[in-house]
Amino acid sequence: MSEIKKIAVFTSGGDSPGMNACIRAVVRTSIFMGLEVVGIRQGYQGMLEKNFWNMDSRSVSNIIHLGGTILKTARCLEFKTEEGMQKAYDNLRSENIDALIAIGGDGTATGAERFSKAFGIPVICIPGTIDNDLYGTDFTLGFDTANNTVIEAIDKIRDTADSHDRLFFIEVMGRDSGCIALRSGIAGGAEAILLPERDTAIEELIEKLETGAKRKKSSSIVIVAEGDKNGGAYDVAKRVKEKFNFYDTKVTILGHMQRGGTPSSTDRVLACRFGYAAVKALLAGETQQIVGIRGNSIKLTSLHEALNMHEFKLEEDLMELATILSI
Repeated sequence: MSEIKKIAVFTSGGDSPGMNACIRAVVRTSIFMGLEVVGIRQGYQGMLEKNFWNMDSRSVSNIIHLGGTILKTARCLEFKTEEGMQKAYDNLRSENIDALIAIGGDGTATGAERFSKAFGIPVICIPGTIDNDLYGTDFTLGFDTANNTVIEAIDKIRDTADSHDRLFFIEVMGRDSGCIALRSGIAGGAEAILLPERDTAIEELIEKLETGAKRKKSSSIVIVAEGDKNGGAYDVAKRVKEKFNFYDTKVTILGHMQRGGTPSSTDRVLACRFGYAAVKALLAGETQQIVGIRGNSIKLTSLHEALNMHEFKLEEDLMELATILSI
């Protein structure tokens, strides 16, 4: 591993706030350590097309506050084939690239692990996804900012809900994980939270809303994770409205606005720590690892473990707290 002289960094899959701050940390840490660093535009697709960018410290000036990713991102089906991976490897070797740092979610990590195993190229992954659904870290890059975006939306929607005695169903991202829904629901004072990890019958939800109406609540907010087993917010709202019409019912889908925006201070600092740790891990001889934070300490977890272990991310005390505080 002491032979590593040139590394490449790329972002892949869905973007998340803080990716640019992380790229900046990787580039400047690499240069500080005496390494050359290349940015790969458009992820695995850029690897196949040799979309390489020789970066210096000025390449990442004034990006720490920007959402999205200056390296762009794309999904690439060709990379999943043996021929595609071979082409990508040949392109990397033609540029004398010795190691990779990949920033993204589980799809990015899966591709990086397969690629590293097939060709022996060292790789370290950084968890960049708003869903907070990767094993090996308490928080993923972008999760905090996405929560703040949702909470700001909830606060604004509650203003109009109170003015009109309305029931709002707000759908947030989270196909397989209810992390955003749970934390934003608590912070936003939601009356109910529907999660992929927990079955909530429509009858149970209606009973809860009826109880709130009897207590003279002027409005109600229900947070629905997109992966909730009852369907999306529109389906849930329709079924509730058929049996409960105390409030005027409205639906808001927050969608991709949750991925954008200026990263929070928490995500910026986390991005810097992750980027620095990833470079240090490569130079220490680590490979096929994912960088994470646990109890405010940086930890490495093998990609195999991170991709095959399933950790229950939703804290029981938070779910109980959500119920207690909504009365």
